[in-house]
Amino acid sequence: MLFERTLVMLKPDAVQRRLVGEIIRRIEGKGFQIIGLKMTWLTEEFVRDHYGAHKGKDFFEPLVRYMISGPVVAMVLEGKRAVSVLRRMMGETFGCDSPPGSIRGDLALSNRYNLVHGSDSVESAAEEIGRFFNDEELVSHPAEGLRWLYDMTGDTPV
Repeated sequence: MLFERTLVMLKPDAVQRRLVGEIIRRIEGKGFQIIGLKMTWLTEEFVRDHYGAHKGKDFFEPLVRYMISGPVVAMVLEGKRAVSVLRRMMGETFGCDSPPGSIRGDLALSNRYNLVHGSDSVESAAEEIGRFFNDEELVSHPAEGLRWLYDMTGDTPV
């Protein structure tokens, strides 16, 4: 695989506020290739497992209620340094702390309703992608436009 992969989940507030297209536009505009995309309604069990690292923290139960309150859109993205670049695009955890130009900085104010989840490492991305998608649902395909995003003349994209 030439590029890093990451999982991005547009949370219930992004779906309910009809921001899915806007957020995907930003992601594609940056140059990421979407290789997996689905809308789903998460179960409580799934959410408790997915956010298990936060169990026992004061925000855990409200987070669970929030994440099962409506559908989400899950995506697998491919691109150079996908995890770190996407996290910068998302902004800080709290919308009011996020810089203008970031997804949360432009579109969110809440400390809880923060529109988007992104994997925090390559390792967690692989685990999270496996939770949401099976291999047959990921469609890696050559994108002609890659030569306009990266210098592809060598062994690795620049």
